[in-house]
Amino acid sequence: MSRSGFIGLAGRPNVGKSTLVNALVGSKVAIVSDRPQTTRRAVRGVATAPDGGWQMILTDLPGVQKPRDVLTERMQKRVERELADSDAVLFVLNGEQGIGPGDRFIATMIEAGRPEAPVICAVNKIDRLKRHELIAALAAAGELEVVDEIFPISARRGTGVDELRDRLTELMPEGPLLYPAGEHTDLPSEIHLAELIREQVLRRTREEIPHAVEVQVDSIEPRDDGLIEVRADVWAESLSQKKILVGKGGRMIREIGTAARRELERELAAKVFLDLRVRVREHWRRDESLLDRLGID
Repeated sequence: MSRSGFIGLAGRPNVGKSTLVNALVGSKVAIVSDRPQTTRRAVRGVATAPDGGWQMILTDLPGVQKPRDVLTERMQKRVERELADSDAVLFVLNGEQGIGPGDRFIATMIEAGRPEAPVICAVNKIDRLKRHELIAALAAAGELEVVDEIFPISARRGTGVDELRDRLTELMPEGPLLYPAGEHTDLPSEIHLAELIREQVLRRTREEIPHAVEVQVDSIEPRDDGLIEVRADVWAESLSQKKILVGKGGRMIREIGTAARRELERELAAKVFLDLRVRVREHWRRDESLLDRLGID
């Protein structure tokens, strides 16, 4: 009998949840950035054993935070729903930063909202710690009452990831595979490609821009010349933000487009023509209808 189930990842923004999901799945399903609020949707990564003996559906959740607008309210509610429905919870801590008030708040939220799901704690970024710092980080994690087991890992380097994966698969209930073995994510193609484009925006912008930008893919069409044409809008909240995103003489948007096109070509295994347009929609983070179209529920 095979095993399959859902694992919800909880943690503060920028603790490495997306990198860990990609490492466990063995494929890039979640974008990675050093900016807080990188993950806005519940991104499901599907990890399946080569022999079909188990399958884990890992939900990379937005970092838990105090809601500030409709966007972050939706993100927080999604976190709570996903954790309540999980067969196991993977609580990710940043070993470099130690345990803070944000981690304790998340622990309390998990305790209040979970069913009987076990809570596995991954203390991440151990490759940056000295031995005495690692011991202190693991001891601090052990003081969180909600935690059942602790695994020291480096999601970036893969240290401890195999051991963590083995334990998580043991916790999955018996049942059939929920997704075809070759699938790595349940994100619609338009949203997944939009996230890959947004990742390149995050890597090249600073200040308020990463938080104020969203990407919407309007169409994905094969062309007669063999290229796949992708048309996408980069949404900003003000004309000043648009000016930054376009850059002097269009330099910034060209850099973003060139890097994003390479990512899309890797994902689609085909040559891509990418048409990027920067558009302004004031207060889009409060716009319920636009958030619906962007797939942020």
